[in-house]
Amino acid sequence: MGNHMKAMVIMPRAYSAFSVKAKGINLMNKIQTEKPEVRRWQNYTLAQYVALRNGVPLGDGRSLRNMLQRAFGAASFAGFWQYWNPIWGYGLGRYVYTPLRRMLPPAVAFILTFAISGGLHDLATMAVSRSPALLFTPWFVLLSLGAVLGRVAGMDLAQRPFWVRAGINLAYLVVCLLPALALRKVIL
Repeated sequence: MGNHMKAMVIMPRAYSAFSVKAKGINLMNKIQTEKPEVRRWQNYTLAQYVALRNGVPLGDGRSLRNMLQRAFGAASFAGFWQYWNPIWGYGLGRYVYTPLRRMLPPAVAFILTFAISGGLHDLATMAVSRSPALLFTPWFVLLSLGAVLGRVAGMDLAQRPFWVRAGINLAYLVVCLLPALALRKVIL
């Protein structure tokens, strides 16, 4: 391969593999700004979905690093969520978003999926702490609104350097967290 690196996504034989060639640091920029061949993700197995999102097989030691680089280097807030926690995302997409999407517009289904995910995170927090928790539900609703608004506004940071995209995505997470923390303080 020489100075070129190749990222491969495991795909069924009926579909060709998604390949990206780039030199050095530009590899992550290309991965995050180019779209793979379109295929309905609902037809993927969990292993195929994780490989698509992380660029490595399920359980690979590079999975966390790839997830963080791809999520924080995403060109939009909606793109961030395509890479963040692909195992959880697969379950939410398959068992929450897809059924909601059959009845609701995509943006509403997306926001409700985030609200349900936040509720599940709050329930897990309450189960462990044995005390009321209301942080994740409002935070995730705000995150989903940011992603929807970013998509409506045509957010595209693809031409920005990785560190700029990472900074903007991190700021998005923090800006959405602050009102959720304030709400939690008022309510609890």
